[in-house]
Amino acid sequence: MKVQLKADIFKLKWYINQMRGWSFKTYLLLMLGIGIIIGTTVASPIDQISLLTMIAAILGFTCTLAITNARQINGILGLISATIYIIVSVYAQNYANVILQGVYIVILDLPVLLLPSWSKDTEKHIHGLTLTKWLLTIIFFAVVLVLLYLLDTKIFTSPRPLIDATAGAIGITGSLLCTLHFREQYYFWTIQGVLSIILWGVTAFQGDANLTLFLTYILYLINDLLAFTDKHVSWFH
Repeated sequence: MKVQLKADIFKLKWYINQMRGWSFKTYLLLMLGIGIIIGTTVASPIDQISLLTMIAAILGFTCTLAITNARQINGILGLISATIYIIVSVYAQNYANVILQGVYIVILDLPVLLLPSWSKDTEKHIHGLTLTKWLLTIIFFAVVLVLLYLLDTKIFTSPRPLIDATAGAIGITGSLLCTLHFREQYYFWTIQGVLSIILWGVTAFQGDANLTLFLTYILYLINDLLAFTDKHVSWFH
């Protein structure tokens, strides 16, 4: 498989083209999401972490919508947002989420940027899990869950180890399925969205973060549901 940095990412025209042709509902959700993220940030005490959180949330949310619409721009958006999320997650002591964002970079973002064939004609390569592959997926999830929980309890001291580890394990599993073009990734994204809402909601109420990421993951969950219901989205239609 040929490894080559996609040169188009240095051209403004590529970004414009990548933002075209999305489903109408996706555009509406994007505008709503950006408004909520900015509004929440402005309404809260503004500091360096809150501004970083706002930037990561906007880029990360746009990235998830790009994945839903099978657009290559998700690679560069995800790379930048995941890097910022790592900083925010370290500050919030959600260490499994740090690992999760690192995994996103390695198996979601870099393949799009370095392997042009990975995201070529994505709609034509979407497929489903067989019974055997479902079993392997569950085993993979269980192993990752145990490792992340040990990380949160034995190496670091996370205030929320179970929620943090479970959300991280589901997200890592979902990202692997996304890389392999399995539509079932959205089952994992949906569950991970619910757990991330709980994780960042608890984190915010415990004083380790603001409410921006809590609301952002609600938006992520809406995007996941859109993938199931919007007939213009190729993953299930």
